[in-house]
Amino acid sequence: MLSVPSNSVDTIDELKPKEVFVGDETDSEATSRSSGSSEDEIERDRPDFECPPEYWHIQKLMKYLKSGNQTATLVSLCCLKDHDLSIEVNQYAIQDMGGLEVLINLLETGDIGAIKLGALSILSDLSQSENLRKAIVDLGGVPQLVRNLVDPAGDVQILIGETIHHLALLKKARKDLRHWNGIPLLVDLLDVPEKFLHTPKSDLSNIDLEKIMIAQAASKGLWSASKSRKNMLVMMKAGIVPLLARLIGSIHLDVVKPAMGTLSQCVVEPGFQLAVQTEGMVKNIVKHLINEDDIELRTHCCETLYNCCEDAITRSMVREAGGLDILIRVVSDVNNRQNKPLMAAATGAIWKTAKSAENVERFDILRAVEILIKLLEDVDEDERVLANVVGALCEFVKIQKNRDTLRRTGGIQNMINLLNYTYRPLLENLAMVLKECAEDADGMGIIEDCDGVRLIWSLLRNSSKKVQANAAWCLVPCIRNAKDSGEMVRSFVGGLELVVHLLESDDPEVLSCVCAAIAEIAKDKENLAVISDHGVVPRLVDLVRTDNQFLRQHLAAAIGNCCAWGINCKLFGRFGAITPLVGFIAEGNSDVQRTTAMALHALSENQFNCITMHESGVVNFLLKAVGSKDYVLQEAAAGCLANIRKLALEAETNHLIKKKPVESDEEIGN
Repeated sequence: MLSVPSNSVDTIDELKPKEVFVGDETDSEATSRSSGSSEDEIERDRPDFECPPEYWHIQKLMKYLKSGNQTATLVSLCCLKDHDLSIEVNQYAIQDMGGLEVLINLLETGDIGAIKLGALSILSDLSQSENLRKAIVDLGGVPQLVRNLVDPAGDVQILIGETIHHLALLKKARKDLRHWNGIPLLVDLLDVPEKFLHTPKSDLSNIDLEKIMIAQAASKGLWSASKSRKNMLVMMKAGIVPLLARLIGSIHLDVVKPAMGTLSQCVVEPGFQLAVQTEGMVKNIVKHLINEDDIELRTHCCETLYNCCEDAITRSMVREAGGLDILIRVVSDVNNRQNKPLMAAATGAIWKTAKSAENVERFDILRAVEILIKLLEDVDEDERVLANVVGALCEFVKIQKNRDTLRRTGGIQNMINLLNYTYRPLLENLAMVLKECAEDADGMGIIEDCDGVRLIWSLLRNSSKKVQANAAWCLVPCIRNAKDSGEMVRSFVGGLELVVHLLESDDPEVLSCVCAAIAEIAKDKENLAVISDHGVVPRLVDLVRTDNQFLRQHLAAAIGNCCAWGINCKLFGRFGAITPLVGFIAEGNSDVQRTTAMALHALSENQFNCITMHESGVVNFLLKAVGSKDYVLQEAAAGCLANIRKLALEAETNHLIKKKPVESDEEIGN
C-alpha cells in the first residue's frame, strides 16, 4: 500500500464516492468548464446516461490528479486504476475533466517512473475505446509514446506497445508513428535471443521472460501499424524480416500470433513475399496451420499463403511441407464452416497453390474438387469464400478429368446460379471457370440448357473492367462450341450492339477480349451483317495503332473475319488499316504474326489493298513467313502473296496489251 502524507490531500475519505444529486448545478457547470468542449458536442458524441456515483468520484480523482502534488497524483492514479475503465460512463468522466491531456502530459515526467507507469497503464486501457482513441491521438499521444520507447524499463515498453496496438487502428496514428520514427524503435524491440523463443516460459528467468513480453507488445504495435503500405516499407528498411522469421518459429504462441498477423498484412508487398521464401518461413507457417486451438492464428497463416503463393517456388515449398493436405483438412472440417474469415483465407490459399500442375495432382488425390463443389451448394456461404472456391475450380478444370467431375456433380449448374450475384471478384472467376467448361462440348451443352450464355453476356454491362474482359473472353468458346451459335447470339436483344459499343473502352484487356469475341461472332454471316451496320469496321480501325501484343493478336483476327461481308474489306483499306497491320507482322510475336497474316490474306482480296500492302513492304515479311513451321501462318502468307502476285500479273498483262497497239501505229507511220 502507498502511504499518503497528510499535507497532500485533506483526507483519504475525500477520494471515496459520495452521494451527489445528478441535477447539481454547481458540479454540472464545473464539468462543462473543465471539459474543454461545449455541451452540444458532448451530447452529440456520447449516449445519454444517468451519472452514477463513480462518475463524480472519477471527476474528483481527476482534480487531485491535476493538483501537481506528486503523492496525490500517484494515489489518484492508483485509485483511478481500480475503476472499470471499459465502462463508457467512466471514460467520459475522465474526458469531461480534461483527464486525457493530463495523462498524456504525465508521460513527460522524467525520473518519476511510478507516475509514468500509472499514466501508461490507464492510457492503455482507455485506448481500447473507439470513442477515446481518436481524442488521444488528436492530443498528441503518439509522439509522447514514441519518445518514451527509449525508456529502458521493460514494463514501460510493454505498455507503450499495447497502447500503440490500439491507437494505430486509426490512420492518423499510423502516420504519426511513422513521422516520429516510432517504427524502427518498435522493430528493435523484436530482437530477442533465439534461445529464449525456444525455451518454455517455466524455464526462463523473470528478466528473460520480460524480453519475450516486450517483443510480443512491440509486434502487436507493428501489427496495427502495418495496415499502412508506407509503414510496411519502413519496417522492411528497419530490418523486420529476419526478426519476424525468428518470432514465427517460436514455441510461444502469444508471440507468434502478433508476428504472424503483422506478416499476413505485409506480404501484399513483393519484398515481403520474397522474404517468406528466402527466410524459410513457409515451413513454420504450415506448422502453425495444424493448431486447431487458435483460429485467428490459422487464419493469418492462410492469408499469408494466399498472398505469397503467386510465386511458383513458394507453391512448391508449401506442397513439400505438407501444406496442401492441411488446407483441404481445414475447408472440409464442418466445425470451421461458420468461421468465414478462416474459410475465405483457406480457400484463397487453395486457389493460389492450385496454379501449379504438381499441386493440382496432389489436390486430385485429396479429392479437392468434390469438397469445393459442396461449398458452392451452401446458399448462405460468404461471397469471398465462393469467389475463392470458383477461382480454385478454374485451375482444376484445366484438366479434363476434373471437368468431368465438375459436370457429373452438378457444379456447372451451381456456378451458373451464382452469376446472379453482384460481388465482382466472384463474377470475374465465374466467367473464367465457365470458359474452361465451355471448351468441352458436354459442358457447353449444360451451359446452354441453363441459359448460362445469356447471363454471361449480361456481365458485359458490369461496371468492372475486369468482369467485362473475363465475360467477353468466356463468350469466345461459348460461341464457338454452341449448337447453333448464330441463332443463339441473335436471340440476345441488343447483344451485338453492346459488343460493338465495348470497342470504345479505354482498357486494353477489355478491347482484346471483345475483339476475340467479335472474331467468333463474325463467322456467322447474318451476325456479321448486323455488327457491320453498327459500325464495327471504323471502331476496329481506330485500334490498329496499339502496341499491346494481346490486343494486336485478336484485333487482327477480328479484322480478318469481318472482311467477309459487303464492302468491309474495301473499307478497312480506305480507313488506313493496312500499313499498321504490316507493322504487326514485322514486330509481333508468333501468335500476332499468325492472325495478322490471316487478316492480310482476307484483305488482299481487294486489289487496292494489295497495292497498299506492296507499297508498305509486306512482301519480304510474307516470304519469310512462308518458310515458317506454323502451317496456318504458312498458308495465310502464301495466299496473300498469291493475291498480290496475281494482281501484279494482271497489271503487267494489261500494260502489254495497251502497249502493243501503240507500237503498231508507229510502224505504220514509219
